[in-house]
Amino acid sequence: MRILDRYILKSVLYIFISCIFVFLFLYVVIDLLSNLEDILKQRATFILLLRYYLSYLPVMFVQVSPFACLISTVYTFGRLNHNNEIIALRSSGLSIYKIAKNVLLFGCLISVLVFWVSDRVVPTALNENQKIKAHIQEGSGRSKLKKPDVYINLSLYGLRNRLFFINKFTPVTKTMEGITILEQDEKQNLTKKIIASKGVYADGLWKFFQCITYDFDQNSQVIDEPIYFEEQIMSIPETPDDLTNLRQKPELMNIRQMQDYIWRLSKSGATSVIRNLKIDLYQRFTMPFTSIIIILLGIPFSLMMRKRATGMSSIGISILVGFLYYILDAFCLAIGKSGLLMPLLAASLSHIIILSSSLYLISKLP
Repeated sequence: MRILDRYILKSVLYIFISCIFVFLFLYVVIDLLSNLEDILKQRATFILLLRYYLSYLPVMFVQVSPFACLISTVYTFGRLNHNNEIIALRSSGLSIYKIAKNVLLFGCLISVLVFWVSDRVVPTALNENQKIKAHIQEGSGRSKLKKPDVYINLSLYGLRNRLFFINKFTPVTKTMEGITILEQDEKQNLTKKIIASKGVYADGLWKFFQCITYDFDQNSQVIDEPIYFEEQIMSIPETPDDLTNLRQKPELMNIRQMQDYIWRLSKSGATSVIRNLKIDLYQRFTMPFTSIIIILLGIPFSLMMRKRATGMSSIGISILVGFLYYILDAFCLAIGKSGLLMPLLAASLSHIIILSSSLYLISKLP
């Protein structure tokens, strides 16, 4: 690696790491102070608080990495511009891309790291964070025995165009209570309704108790008399683990789980829900590229700064550019979720616009 490359990359790395630590430190301090009364009231232990903030670090890293990349790029190239080093490098025949080659490679590595962390680490960490937060709110000084998870009022889309409405679901005992299942045809017409007081999963099968089945015609009118069984084995492919995964929020799923969830929903015809989930899924792929794209955007802005403008000016420009990027991305996502844009285009349009603008601004540099 050339001395020039090491000189530029060292500055970018130092500012990037400093920004990450500052952002993480500020988040912990602000969150701790804002919740200090509740923490003292519930007598949360130091170990529990440490686990809580450590579990949120991957989420914060994914969120602040693009902004840290922007600040480090704007500051480094702004200082080079301030010291007339860019003019000297350009006079020697080096293009902007050759000068920024290692910085762009660094941005690519950060993008890959963000993608891996957001898919493999963030869902697990966020789930753990929410459990610890609930434990703190309930009071860590209370019973230390972990209560089994109980999910109340679940509404789920399953296979074979089935909609599940469950009053109470306990994964530990593999039981459901207050069950209503609606089966629909391809045109979303109701064909069958199943009501049961309880369902127990054993030996790979669901057994329903006090089960009533209603059959409907094409006009959604009941056919014949409802059928009642005190006990009945139901041909439902969803296992307790499937039901647990189906009720998870998209941010708690990795890419594979989201793809499986969308596939299941595609059988139910829930168009708007599927569209929104597809946008969230495609955003998982496009969002990590923000780091490299925003580096490309920061280069021309830093070189357009006045010679006297460095330091705080670079932070101000970074905040402005990052804010505009965020507004554009939120606008594109909102249009996509309203159905005016295809999910893939909605998740990638802001990145395409910013990338095109960045390359255009770089090409116009003297």
